[in-house]
Amino acid sequence: MKRVTSIVRLIIMIVIALISVAPILWMVAGSFRPYQELFKYTSLNIHLLIPVEWTGRNFHNVIFNARNPFLRYIWNTLLVASIVTALVLIINSMAAFAFAKLRFRFKTFVFALFMSAMIIPGEVTLVPNYLLMHDLGWLNSYKALIVPSMLSVFGIFMLRQFFAEVPNEMMEAARIDGASLPRTFVSIVLPAAVPALITLGLMTFLGNWDSYLWPLIVINDQKMQMIQVGISTFSSNEGTDWSKVLAANTLSTVPILLLFLFLQRYYIQGITMSGIKG
Repeated sequence: MKRVTSIVRLIIMIVIALISVAPILWMVAGSFRPYQELFKYTSLNIHLLIPVEWTGRNFHNVIFNARNPFLRYIWNTLLVASIVTALVLIINSMAAFAFAKLRFRFKTFVFALFMSAMIIPGEVTLVPNYLLMHDLGWLNSYKALIVPSMLSVFGIFMLRQFFAEVPNEMMEAARIDGASLPRTFVSIVLPAAVPALITLGLMTFLGNWDSYLWPLIVINDQKMQMIQVGISTFSSNEGTDWSKVLAANTLSTVPILLLFLFLQRYYIQGITMSGIKG
């Protein structure tokens, strides 16, 4: 009976996985099709996912597009996402450590105030943030993309859950050995939360890689634009060049897939442990 249950569960998981992966496979296959073949095969057959005529012309048209410098979009997004991820890990880990292990006045109130920010939709703060960037003179600059994204309330909450599990005895032993508070934080606390840090880093990087609305609002210079806004330029009032859109989306997916490929073990561990400790 247990074997039958396991087989049924495996079949259900395979079906769900295929349903989830099918759109991605269609996107990748479509990026290698000529435009006239793109919507020719819509019925359920082998050519729905495997092109009849293979071509790399779509990628060539995307990468070497003079009007839309796609490689520059990738570089801009990679630069901004990497800087934001690094700053989020540094700033939020220190804030989470303070909330988890340090004692100061009104700590509970301040932490509750931080957590209340999680219920505020990002669209509500869109206009105030834009006006702030305008007053600071940061519009059309990387600062407008980086600075507002440096703080993650969810990141503070998640890391605090990990840091709270670090035994106080270990920190006290480090202090007895002469370690300062920053040294204790770097040598004792951070190594215990590596899965959580990697999980938060992946979430932050992915969020900035997929960011569309905020860069669209604060960046006007085409050479400074982000990748998702760059992909949208293949659509206009004249129509949408779906071959280029699929090729651009395929290219933009590669860095994320590589990240998850190398860090998936830590990501899954971080999600699992955060669920247990939450």
